[in-house]
Amino acid sequence: MYSQNHQQSHNARLNGAGRAMPNLLYSFQQHAQHHQHPSQNQHHQGLPDHGISSTNGLGPRGNFPSGVLSNSTPFNTSLQNGHNATSRAGQPPPNEMWSEQLRLHQDAEQAHRAMTDQQQPHYYARLKASENKGIGGPPPASVKTQADNENTLADRRRPYDEEMKRQDWHNMDMSGQGLRNLASELFRYQFLNELYIASNKLTRLPKQIGELRQLRHLDASFNQISELPPELGMCTYLKQLLLFNNDIRQLPYELGSLHLLEMLGIEGNPLDDDIKHEIMQKGTKNLINALKETAPIPPPPAPRQEIVVQEDVSPNLERIKVFSWNILCDKYATSQTYGYTPTAALNWAYRRDCILEELRERDADFLALQEVSTDAFKEDLSPPLAHMDYKGVHWPKSRAKTMSERDAQSVDGCAVFYKQSKFILLDKQLIEFAAIAINRPDMKNQHDVFNRVMPKDNIAVICFFESRLTGARIILVNAHLTWDVALADVKVIQTGILMEHVTKLAEKYSRWPAVKDKKMITVPPADGSATPPPQAEPGPSQEYRTNTEIPLLVCGDFNSTEDSSVYDLLTKGRVSPDHPELSNYQYGSFTRDGIEHPFSLRDAYAHTKRTADELPFTNYTPGFTDTIDYIWYSTNSLEVVSVLGPPDAGYLTRIPAFPYWHFPADHIQIMSEFVIKGRKEKKLLPEREVDFGSGGGSSR
Repeated sequence: MYSQNHQQSHNARLNGAGRAMPNLLYSFQQHAQHHQHPSQNQHHQGLPDHGISSTNGLGPRGNFPSGVLSNSTPFNTSLQNGHNATSRAGQPPPNEMWSEQLRLHQDAEQAHRAMTDQQQPHYYARLKASENKGIGGPPPASVKTQADNENTLADRRRPYDEEMKRQDWHNMDMSGQGLRNLASELFRYQFLNELYIASNKLTRLPKQIGELRQLRHLDASFNQISELPPELGMCTYLKQLLLFNNDIRQLPYELGSLHLLEMLGIEGNPLDDDIKHEIMQKGTKNLINALKETAPIPPPPAPRQEIVVQEDVSPNLERIKVFSWNILCDKYATSQTYGYTPTAALNWAYRRDCILEELRERDADFLALQEVSTDAFKEDLSPPLAHMDYKGVHWPKSRAKTMSERDAQSVDGCAVFYKQSKFILLDKQLIEFAAIAINRPDMKNQHDVFNRVMPKDNIAVICFFESRLTGARIILVNAHLTWDVALADVKVIQTGILMEHVTKLAEKYSRWPAVKDKKMITVPPADGSATPPPQAEPGPSQEYRTNTEIPLLVCGDFNSTEDSSVYDLLTKGRVSPDHPELSNYQYGSFTRDGIEHPFSLRDAYAHTKRTADELPFTNYTPGFTDTIDYIWYSTNSLEVVSVLGPPDAGYLTRIPAFPYWHFPADHIQIMSEFVIKGRKEKKLLPEREVDFGSGGGSSR
């Protein structure tokens, strides 16, 4: 954000003609910006083959249903400017939608005459002057704006909310000045909600228009624009796009992303007659949906590259590759939530194949997956992954216990898959945050626990593994914290509960007995043609003297950014009770003494921060783009060798959000390869009988 003084200092430079520009800022309304994190209850006509890359998560190709405009001709011919509703023979009377189009067109004509014939530029700023009595502060907390109501569903899965920053103007009127170009400084004002550039001499809109992603209203009427940039589709919050009386003949398919658009003002443009007829009869939303559904699949992005963190690694050290991904549960992947995504790209069968292809391509030793329903775990993921040497553990969220067996199958949860030829599962545990919190003696009688923690049924899964080859043991955690923007305190409480249990379990695991009769497993080649490698001798179970000596990996969707208390707790090992996200609540010893854990953890991607290889986000939606998924590792026992790099930046310039064809979830995958550090002592643990089947849960 820029301060008002800083913003106003640029006014003179925003005029593309280079002339001084008077103060044109208006509508000093305080609109809270919306940083949506969609995903939960808010998160083609003969499509051509574009050679979609499997390395970006796209599975088998195929044809998809034809679009609703299959009988329409391309957007490229012949009506003259000023074509009106009566030009067709036998044209029915204008319906309500087209009548509104004509009314807005008349308003635009009136504004144009005022600015040209009467030499009164900035018509819209003048018009709205009486509505804006001055700069005001933020609205009262109890006032729910219309925009809030309109985006209720989209807000349901925002991971966090930025601290409200005062922004006293959201509108700019540059109309009626004879502008031939728009200066690049304009696109620095990314908070703009309304932009008026009507009645100028613009022949094009620059592609940087896509950077104004908060726009709700754009009026570029009465110019000489002949072509719309595809990047305009990045402005997914647009509700009115007025382009009256230009020379536009084609509409780019990317406008299909404007799923909130209520009015596309095209009267007075030489668009194809059939397309104009479509919008006259069925309205803007039908046309936008048709563009979305009939758009060809874009070329695939460049594959994500491996970023090498450490090159000189001893070949004698054991390597493990860990992969984490929120795959977007099928029941959340709806057109209502993801209105910018083509229906075929939301289809579970399509997305499932993309997901499996991605998992096959990455070939990690451990897969930590979130938002996996019981149905998907049993029917869609476990059978094909078994052919890739994976065995899995899964638990659904706590609500599944209160539902019928049939309904419980659709509840999402956390799944861990591991290469069974390399690792033995020694133990698995479910962590139910709410149940643990309400049963803690220091918390169970406190209102904040019942009102804030208990309603959220998030879980984590803890697995304890042993390497068949070396006997090294590993604790792997897969967690999914609450998404709710208003519950930053609950997220750190959930993390505190998680790390408290990891600490206790690690103490137990440090005394875990040796595995008897450990066998090496050789996976037969898929084609049966190659000779299996000679079988190595399994190593003895390694001994660990303390809970912090066991290699620890903490993965998942934490719905928390780098500046959160969750990140502080995991990275620094402690959050004090006076932390801003905790200080106003009562959670027993956590808010009396603070929250801490004994492990030395680091974010695997910390090595790339502030570099050209930095991961710009793990969650990509229209209103929120940031990193909220992590793989933490214990620095005393593990070292990072490499991480999976960022997605193709060029691809993202026209793709406003995920999921999309090449990215089947609204989160992207993260992956890191580690080496287990060498140990000075290796002792055979005393052999004792032990039941390795404790913990319950689903397992394959």
